[in-house]
Parts: sequence; C-alpha cells; structure tokens
Amino acid sequence: MSETGKIALVTGAGTGIGRAVALALSAAGYRLAVTGRREEPLQQLAKEAASEVLVAPADLTDPASVAALFDAVKHHYGRLDVLFNNAGVNAPPVNIEDLPFEQWKAVIDTNVTGVFLCTQAAFRIMKDQSPRGGRIINNGSISSSKPRPNSAPYTASKHAVLGLTRSTALDGRKYDIACGQIDIGNTETPMAAKMKSGVLQPDLSTQVEPTFDVEHVANAVVHMAGLPLDTNILEMTIMATKMPLVGRG
Repeated sequence: MSETGKIALVTGAGTGIGRAVALALSAAGYRLAVTGRREEPLQQLAKEAASEVLVAPADLTDPASVAALFDAVKHHYGRLDVLFNNAGVNAPPVNIEDLPFEQWKAVIDTNVTGVFLCTQAAFRIMKDQSPRGGRIINNGSISSSKPRPNSAPYTASKHAVLGLTRSTALDGRKYDIACGQIDIGNTETPMAAKMKSGVLQPDLSTQVEPTFDVEHVANAVVHMAGLPLDTNILEMTIMATKMPLVGRG
C-alpha cells in the first residue's frame, strides 16, 4: 500500500511537534486523523493540510473518549496504518518535595496512560484489518534516558514511554505491528522557548541551550512511518548538535 492510501492518526496535533508532523505526513500523501483537546487549532491545521483530514478532538486521559476517537477513525477511514503518540504535558520545574500531587498525576495521566490507551485501541484496529498490521511511533524525549533537574514527573513519564515502546514492539510482532520511539532534544517549539533564556543544568548553573527546526523532526517521523513493516527504527534520537547532552554523565 502506498502512502497515498495510508491513514495516520496524530495526537496532540494542534501545536508544536504534532502539528509539524501532521502537515509533513499530509504532504507525503497520508490521509490524516488529528486529535487534541482544542478543536480550533485542529480545524486550522485541516485547512493547511495537503490531504483529507478527520478532525476529532478527544481527552486522551479518558478511556471512553479514546474509544470514541478510534471508533471515529475506523468508521471514517476503515483502517489505521500509523499512530503517532505525540500528546504530552510537563509540570513546572519545582523541587520534588514541593511538587503537588495533582501536577504529578496530570503528567502521568497524559504522557503514560494516554499513550497506553491509544496504543491499545490501535492494536484492536491494526490486528484485524486487511492488509494486517501498522506502525506506532511514540514521542519519547531525551528525558527517557537523561533527566533534567526538578523534572521528576516528566522524566518518570518518558522512562515509562520507553518501556511501553519496547513492550509494544515485542507484543506487536504477532500482528505485524511495528513500534518505535523518537527522542527529541531542543527542537524549536513553544515548549522549548525557555532554552533561549537559559535553563537549569545538573551543576545548578543556568545555561542557554541551542535549538533546531521542528521540520527535521517531522521529516524523521515521516521516514519512520514510511518503512515497510518488516523494518523498524526502535529508538531514534534527534537533537540540537550542540545541546549539552553528550558528556552529561
């Protein structure tokens, strides 16, 4: 099946990485389903896309909302070939002993439970469709292996996503479902805007960090998505060349 006939669902598609990836997939010939909490930015994306777009707002922390989302995709397109689990949130950088439970729970509910629920729903479609199978790509983060100071909720969530990626890659084999993860460091999005004013380092100094164009992330995801199902990029790191990661410890 060529990309022109393939269906891709992007979560957190209204802004940032999700938006860039959705538009790049559309330009590559995929028909899209896009989701997020707010409908307005999704509708704007649909106007700019080069292919058909199903706009389906959802709350990925709610099992019923996730089920309705995937039912809508299956009803509209009849299948699902690519899921990009991108939606994620962060918590303010505070000392772990001062972190409110509500902020911890909000990050875990979105970044971990949301990814699990979407993966589970994708499996149910992909294993029974013809041609069988599909690809799931998770937005991990460099935080899936290297924490920043005062980032316990986000770091824990992204470590969990790495575990989900590896388990999904293993459990998907019998259904021809491939799963990989892209770990992104300092791409140019609103979430990374703080890098330009300086962020806390492990030695407790503050340092400005370089960023890079989100277009390169989008192109990398399109490449991962376009591989045949007998080939998989399990884990990819894409980052600003001079960000202070290599040599961190």
